[in-house]
Formats: sequence, C-alpha cells, structure tokens
Amino acid sequence: MTYGRTEQERREAAGTSTMQDGAAYEMTSGEVANAREFVRDFLARAQTLYGESMSQRAVDGAQLVVSELATNVCKYAPGPCLLDLETDGTALGITMWDSGSVLPSASPADPTRVGRHGLELVLMVCQSFEIRREPVGKRVRVRLSLQDSPSGDPAGQTTW
Repeated sequence: MTYGRTEQERREAAGTSTMQDGAAYEMTSGEVANAREFVRDFLARAQTLYGESMSQRAVDGAQLVVSELATNVCKYAPGPCLLDLETDGTALGITMWDSGSVLPSASPADPTRVGRHGLELVLMVCQSFEIRREPVGKRVRVRLSLQDSPSGDPAGQTTW
C-alpha cells in the first residue's frame, strides 16, 4: 500500500529533483512480492515520467535488495514494515524500517551453508549500507547505482 503524494508533489515540496515514494506493509511472505513490484513500478515511473535512465542490472539489483530485506523482515521481525525509495537519477536509495530490535549481520563465507546468504547478496550489489537502531525497531538504508560504467560494471562499485 503506498502512502503520500504524487511524485511531482514530492519533488516540489522537497525543492529537489529527487523522486520519492513509500509503502507500508504488514510483512508476511506474500508481501515480499508486493515490495518487489513496488520497487519495479517506482523505477519504471522514474524512467517514464522523468526520463531517468537506468541499467537493467540496476532494476534487477534493486528488486533483489528489496526482496532480501523484506524476506529478513518476514523471518526475523514479522509485522509492520515501511519501505521508502528515492532516486536522483544516478542512484537509488532504499530504506526499510521494521519493528525488530535485532540488527542483522552477514555470516562468514561458507559455500556449504544452505541459506542465510541474503545480506551477503545485498552487500555485493550496493554502494553503501547502513543499519540504525531506532527507538522502536531498526532502519536499514542502502544505496545502489542506477548506471553502469562504459565497461558494464556498476558505476561507483564499492569493494566489500
């Protein structure tokens, strides 16, 4: 479920050229697909309404990141969840809040481990990653590039 104003109203209110939108979920496994669809639709609107270009890698990566973050909410902090997206045309900011108090951490690399690779994947595709404890719950913020370099690699790729 989305909340707030239209993209144009958000841009005018903020006095910037960024596009923002947000959604609230009662996070269950069925909502993970809705969160993926929300980010896909957001990026499509950014391309259509504002001519912001992005690589297919970025669109796929954004959906992967949202899917992994939402799955973690389902597994470890089921309940209310807020998803906020923001783009300036060069990068996508993804912020997810949930009511769980336990901060996620990546497990050590283990090719024999089944599952629990989600945070590792998120770290591989994002240029920045931040977790902040909130008075209630936690907030995870990531940023990923929407453009590729001439070699086809993500622009500004951070080595983890």
